[in-house]
Amino acid sequence: MQGTLKEIDVTSILRLIELGQRTGELLIESNTGRSWFVFFVNGEITYATDPTSNLNRLRDYLHGLNLDSALEQVLTAKLGINVIEYGQIWALLESQVLSPKQAKAIIRAMIVEVLFDILSLHEGNFVFELGASLAPQLTTIKLSPLLKQITIELQAWYRFYPYIQSPDQCPAIAIDGALPKLNQWVNGKTSLRQLARYGNQSIFAIAKNMYTGILSGAVAMAPLALPVTTKPRHEALRIICIDDSVTICRAVEYILHNNGYQVTAISNPIKALSLVFQLKPDLILCDIAMPDLDGYELCGMFRKSSYFARKPIIMLTGKDGFIDRVKARMVGATEYLTKPFGEKELLMMVEKYLANSHINSEGIAAFESYHENDGSNLDILGISSS
Repeated sequence: MQGTLKEIDVTSILRLIELGQRTGELLIESNTGRSWFVFFVNGEITYATDPTSNLNRLRDYLHGLNLDSALEQVLTAKLGINVIEYGQIWALLESQVLSPKQAKAIIRAMIVEVLFDILSLHEGNFVFELGASLAPQLTTIKLSPLLKQITIELQAWYRFYPYIQSPDQCPAIAIDGALPKLNQWVNGKTSLRQLARYGNQSIFAIAKNMYTGILSGAVAMAPLALPVTTKPRHEALRIICIDDSVTICRAVEYILHNNGYQVTAISNPIKALSLVFQLKPDLILCDIAMPDLDGYELCGMFRKSSYFARKPIIMLTGKDGFIDRVKARMVGATEYLTKPFGEKELLMMVEKYLANSHINSEGIAAFESYHENDGSNLDILGISSS
């Protein structure tokens, strides 16, 4: 299921998933470039995230529990690149830094926060992908009561205009000594969203309190900051990720983008074939198992181009078999990365080959040998070259 938010609103999408008791992932993209993932099992929500927040959102919730250094005390979780934050919550739970009750409360608050953001969207795109449930599973939340609660809050939220326009605005004390208990946080630097996380309250509840202070003159709202665009650390380096899983595409996209790379994620392999030659990336990440055109075929096509003859092509796959590795090498793949993989592994792989700015000699040699022998090396191993 996919489409635009002009065709169907977010509430209706969520209700369809609930009524159909679907299990999978919903991706919502706004026209401003923000995106959100919502995970379902049998029509109930298990987790929701804004991938651009990295671990900052979790840090805010931990701050409210006086656990500021907790993330540094546990080992980095490895539950798949698209659920980094969720994996860290589980790591904190397994390390007994968080109790099950605290972990469930944090996940519920995260879900409410995401729903508050997406239910007011009227423009953008969505994709719902059926699949296995997010594992391990900590909690599930029924959708209908949550939708009712947040819809009421959103209707009341608009009464705060024009004084409060966004959860990302920062309130400040306007009169010295007016609100001594709030001086520490109502400082013009901490957003309503962060205050809600610190105090374990809804964004609406925090905004309502601030609105009362605004009307009395005790609180002033800082104007919304314009988005800051930072100069990419790797200005000339472009990466393309080709994977029929929208979730993987978006996860790879935000990880690499946050590390300064120019990234384009493409979930349609046919579309990717033409776009790759237009964009001329410095490195390609390519899933092996895709419909219509698999990664082996794509890699072979790219290698026939003089431009891509020595560009790094890293194959992504859920398998870790010897035959798969050999076949990837034979079609000219530079390297082979098994899913699920962590952020650190992805960055190490990308930086390893972009630092050298050329494909390793083994991949090229295997590719050239394969074509010189008309694929006979594959036949020896019992692999079809077609």
